[in-house]
Amino acid sequence: MELKENQGIPRYVILMMAVMAGVSVANLYYNQPLLEMIRTDLSVTEVKANLITVITQVGYSLGLFFVIPVGDLCSRRKIILVCMSLATVFAAAIGFAPSIQIVWIASLFLGVCSIVPQLFIPIAGQFSQPQNKARNMGYVLSGLLCGILGARVISGFIGDWLGWRWMFIIAALLMIVSTGISLKLMPEMKRNFQGSYLGLMKSIFLIIAHHPRIRLNSVRAAFGFGSMLAIWSCLAFHLAGAPFYQGSDKVGILGLCGIVGAVAASSMGKYVPKYGIRNLSIIGASLQILAWAICFLFGDSYVGLIAAIIIVDIGMQCQQLSNQSGCIEEIPEASNRANTIFMTTYFIGGSLGTFLAGLGWSHLGWTGVCLVGALMATGSLTISLASKH
Repeated sequence: MELKENQGIPRYVILMMAVMAGVSVANLYYNQPLLEMIRTDLSVTEVKANLITVITQVGYSLGLFFVIPVGDLCSRRKIILVCMSLATVFAAAIGFAPSIQIVWIASLFLGVCSIVPQLFIPIAGQFSQPQNKARNMGYVLSGLLCGILGARVISGFIGDWLGWRWMFIIAALLMIVSTGISLKLMPEMKRNFQGSYLGLMKSIFLIIAHHPRIRLNSVRAAFGFGSMLAIWSCLAFHLAGAPFYQGSDKVGILGLCGIVGAVAASSMGKYVPKYGIRNLSIIGASLQILAWAICFLFGDSYVGLIAAIIIVDIGMQCQQLSNQSGCIEEIPEASNRANTIFMTTYFIGGSLGTFLAGLGWSHLGWTGVCLVGALMATGSLTISLASKH
């Protein structure tokens, strides 16, 4: 079967993409609840342990920039299968890694190979019927978000029960199963670009130059993503100390709080045409600033952390789905390249937020993390208020 642009996608394909998006993106987030365990086991500092998360996101950004555009040039089905197969190898390498350096290297390449969800979202945007595009993109994004949440919960418990290494061994097994399912169910799709890889990459810079709305949407969403990731990058360290003294399992449980954000994403698509990208971006950034105020004032209580996690996640969803759908709809004939620009910028913002949060933690503790998160959200809000779109 071959999908045709604007002609609709079978429900089972949407469901498969939503589930596989969650399983694939989970590879980026298994490490977050386990950072304290990895730090202790490998006898490294908190900053070096935090670099695992940063490096994984850098790898994802590289994959977004150099691999996702190939979806307009080559068979998306083949790219998906190759990425899933290689992710199996690198997840296993982390599980058996003898040193932090091996974890860093394998994490970089695992990040590169975990870009599969960002092939699925443009597929939903390009091949769904026009009236269903935002809705189907929301379904895939919901699956992606459930994968993020599930990764934190599952890795927290498995780390507590079996140790952090087993989490990555299980991740490798999950990717083997995912490869088999995708091989059986993923249809073929037409290619959007005729030419060479070099020409394809040059066209990305032309799109950046000639589409200011794509630049705008990408940058403000990136600040929002960096704000959200700041809380997760140091949460394991925060919970390990006073007044909590808790392990990875509690970090995983707190990950369940983000289910509200996943539910919000599944229904957010219908509000994009109604309220507009700029308004949803302003609402999202404002919610994140509120969340960080709660984190600062009540971050030493579970109630405060839970409220902040829920609000910062909903704020991020307001920004991501609205801005991402805007980028893809701007040039649907180059959907993968538009998504490349958006998601590369988005994860650069996430990596920046994670890195700065680590520095904030090392200098000012939880107060430093709150400051970084609030400043990232303020950056997004400022861009939206200063723009007309």
